[in-house]
Amino acid sequence: MAESNRPSMQEIRKKALERVKAQCKVCPVCNGIACAGKIPGMGGLGSGVSFQNNVSALARHHLALRTLHQANEPETKTSLWGREMALPVLAAPVGSVALNLGSDMSDVDYTRFVLRGCRAAQTLAGIGDLPAKADFQKYMDVVGDDGAIAVPFIKPWADMSEITARMDMAVTAGIGICGMDVDGAGLPTMRKLASPVAVTPPAKLEKIVVEAHKRGMKFIVKGVMTTDEAVIAADAGADALVVSNHGGRALDCAPGTAEVLPSIAGVVGERLIVMMDGGVRSGVDVLKALALGAKFVLICRPVLIAVHGDEEHGVPAYFAQIQDQLVQAMRLTGCADLRAISGRVLC
Repeated sequence: MAESNRPSMQEIRKKALERVKAQCKVCPVCNGIACAGKIPGMGGLGSGVSFQNNVSALARHHLALRTLHQANEPETKTSLWGREMALPVLAAPVGSVALNLGSDMSDVDYTRFVLRGCRAAQTLAGIGDLPAKADFQKYMDVVGDDGAIAVPFIKPWADMSEITARMDMAVTAGIGICGMDVDGAGLPTMRKLASPVAVTPPAKLEKIVVEAHKRGMKFIVKGVMTTDEAVIAADAGADALVVSNHGGRALDCAPGTAEVLPSIAGVVGERLIVMMDGGVRSGVDVLKALALGAKFVLICRPVLIAVHGDEEHGVPAYFAQIQDQLVQAMRLTGCADLRAISGRVLC
């Protein structure tokens, strides 16, 4: 879609509200207050504090305004394991759209729209997982020629064969990156579906990483919130980790991801790629996350809304807004490119 014909985010959000209003209010600021405790739904677990902490932790950081420099046209391009990206932002994986949003959009259609939208936005698309292997295979079936940008995150199934079976499906679909949201072991939605997920002992994680590498895939551990578990992920041979509390949906009263990101990046940032999700709502938030030590960020809820507002066209519209905001924030903090972003932009 030509940029001149691209709908505004205001229009996209208005259309999305009509489709998801039973489960989501599409709040002006997606901060977890109105939907606290609403699971299934889009809220955070219990008090909703973990979700809210993600947003407030980023909000507490301020940017140092700088205009006496030469960084007038900042560059946001980057790459991840040979995949060129227009900006360091990925669409986070979503497992069950129907269960959490109660919309008329099927999980397969959502996956298809995200893949098409991320291709247009020149970024990568996270893909979720469901209890039945047949449902995961349906996700793989819609990947088509987009294997290079598809990043499935497998749940921490208790049975190793469930994990390797999904890896085989991903490889067959031409996918070269996969991950596991290890904090999925505590999701209420998984319990509701009576799914056999479990916590992951270090020895098992190492075996999982080995299986991914045997199949030629890079492996991401998603759901790391402490330095000791970041070291475990690195020792297991993971290629990247995502500092994440699963959008506040796994454990109540957890800190915001931006609170623990600097210490984790400081401990393992030289050993693997550190990513972050949770509470990122704007290009300014992306800049803050990068300044705190992340190399990439993942965004979930706003992408969900963008897809429900204009399907595959909503994603590039949303990421274009994020990129514009990131460029402006970089320009006014003196960052000519992503490598120039450091803690000095924060005050």
